[in-house]
Amino acid sequence: MKKTVLIFLLLSTFTFAQQSVLEQKVNSIIKDKKATVGVSVLSFEDHFTYNKNGDKQLPTLSVFKFHIACAVLDLVDKGKFSLDQKFLLKESELLPNTWSPIKKKYPKGDITLSLGEIIDYTVSGSDNNGCDFLLSLIGGTQTVQKFMNSKGVKGFQILVNEYEMHKDWKNQYKNYSTTNSAVALLQRFYSEKILSKKSTAYLYNIMLNTSTGGNKLKEQLSKGVIAHKTGSSGKYDNDLTVAENDMGIVTLPNGKHYAIAVFISNSTETDVVNCKMISDISKTVWDYFNK
Repeated sequence: MKKTVLIFLLLSTFTFAQQSVLEQKVNSIIKDKKATVGVSVLSFEDHFTYNKNGDKQLPTLSVFKFHIACAVLDLVDKGKFSLDQKFLLKESELLPNTWSPIKKKYPKGDITLSLGEIIDYTVSGSDNNGCDFLLSLIGGTQTVQKFMNSKGVKGFQILVNEYEMHKDWKNQYKNYSTTNSAVALLQRFYSEKILSKKSTAYLYNIMLNTSTGGNKLKEQLSKGVIAHKTGSSGKYDNDLTVAENDMGIVTLPNGKHYAIAVFISNSTETDVVNCKMISDISKTVWDYFNK
């Protein structure tokens, strides 16, 4: 009994020391930055955790497209939709003044795409028009919230779509997540507790091929090791960045995995500085696990 207690105390002391090392390095990266920075790390196999401001409710921006994709794929799992099912995207549904690779490729609209293609555009390319089409298809943001609630996801809220966020930039604060919630969700997703095995693999592969955020979590990592979803707000009053975000699942050289989420909010730093913080924190965590 005494031996068991001693081992537990030694492991607890070791874990605390590990967390302190990360804390020091993260603090050095965000020192003197005019921004709120949330960071969470969760090792899947070793159960190591670290967070800074992990319980702060921070705007998600396009990170919420991962949650939306999960809600859509749940309906695919239930047989209500299929990935090869075709849908017409009308010209009126492809708004011009928003980030939309679909609109860029098909400027005149009135095109037919499969559900799988729309999900790919929405997650990998972070397409805002694709996002709002999916939300309309499944019954709005309340469907996503209900689904996440049913899966026990805490610290997450979705109330508005992309159109509403563009209509009034302050609406961006209505959709939020904590970074602790983000990494916990990613772990449950990877463990196939959110979607079927097939849908999990499908969405994971899309995230591996994410085309946005090359200067964020994946910038300083080995190629092809992170499946992630980004989010960005742009600049508003007095050079305010509502959010610069990235979250993902990293596969280590030893085959183990960890989830990481870095959300930067209410920053008056430049876009370069915001993204560099995310990139440097990601590299610090990667180096920590690979030491």
